[in-house]
Amino acid sequence: MQYLVNVIDHRSNSGTDEEMVAIDAFNDRLRAGGHWVFAGGLADPTASTVVDGRGESPVLTDGPFAETKEWAAGFWIIEAPDLDAALALMTAGSKACNRRLEVRPLYAG
Repeated sequence: MQYLVNVIDHRSNSGTDEEMVAIDAFNDRLRAGGHWVFAGGLADPTASTVVDGRGESPVLTDGPFAETKEWAAGFWIIEAPDLDAALALMTAGSKACNRRLEVRPLYAG
């Protein structure tokens, strides 16, 4: 099963050099364990564009879709046999990046 893991932050580009070293080591652990699928950082929400193509003409809006004090600053997509295993892995991920994480099952079609 795959899981989407959102890194929750309230600042942009906030990772310290020490956190980046810890994240790299954690990513190596994910790869070695066969859990790595993909990961990446995200630009600040102000760089986003919301696309609504439900009507006759598309509506494009600058900025985030919701007003919030926290946002997804990055993400992992991991492979784990079940939710308990994913949560155990990402407990270490939370420690490595020094952020709260949201773990959600990913349903791919």
